[in-house]
Amino acid sequence: MAGGLAAPFVVFGPSHRLVLELIVIVPLLLAALVRLTKSVTLSRVIAWTFAAVIVGVWIAWYIVFSRQGWLDIGNALPLDLCSWAAIATVIALITGSQKAYELAWFWAMAGTVQGIVTPDIPDDFPAFRFIEFSTFHGGIIAAVLFLTLGCGMRATPKSLPRVIGWSLLYMVIAGVADWLLKVNYGFLRAKPGHASLYDLMPAWPWYIPYVVVLALIAVLVCYLPFFLVDVVAWVRKKR
Repeated sequence: MAGGLAAPFVVFGPSHRLVLELIVIVPLLLAALVRLTKSVTLSRVIAWTFAAVIVGVWIAWYIVFSRQGWLDIGNALPLDLCSWAAIATVIALITGSQKAYELAWFWAMAGTVQGIVTPDIPDDFPAFRFIEFSTFHGGIIAAVLFLTLGCGMRATPKSLPRVIGWSLLYMVIAGVADWLLKVNYGFLRAKPGHASLYDLMPAWPWYIPYVVVLALIAVLVCYLPFFLVDVVAWVRKKR
């Protein structure tokens, strides 16, 4: 359970590549199935299953980390962006909320994707940390892709100010918690201890403005697919 017998995790190793492939393949297949059958019931079952998996893995994480003595103030609070993305994703899956979907899409595509590409985990499959991290983060991304491709949900121009506002609120809350508790949620108090884009930035606190600018750029990049769809639709309408 602790993963002590597992091999060290290797970025883009066989297990990691399989996870990345499944994150894309699974929602594509499920979305195609829903569109082919046009079944609202099937769509809801899949959405609720995604929600159950994300919540179940999150609960399992707390149980195992508590029993192994890995739980502390620096990881027990839901103050990392992926936790907020998970909450927004579960709400969108269960309720179909447009505003929850918007947050889930942008936070998953801009933040959770980076996390799954450069995971901060010590052991490879079949260690618990590998399975939990891959299922939790991969589940968020796959669920958001399913909501987009299978359920037809999408971001709109009105999504941008809302997402930016919520993201800035997250940074304020995480930053205050980091200052008061001497922790590092959101990597606002120190760079990650593993390889990431932060390695290309200046030392703390000078990388914070870079993070803000990159976050704004990421929001625009994540909106680009929807913008292009609208442009194509507008061109076809004009013909």
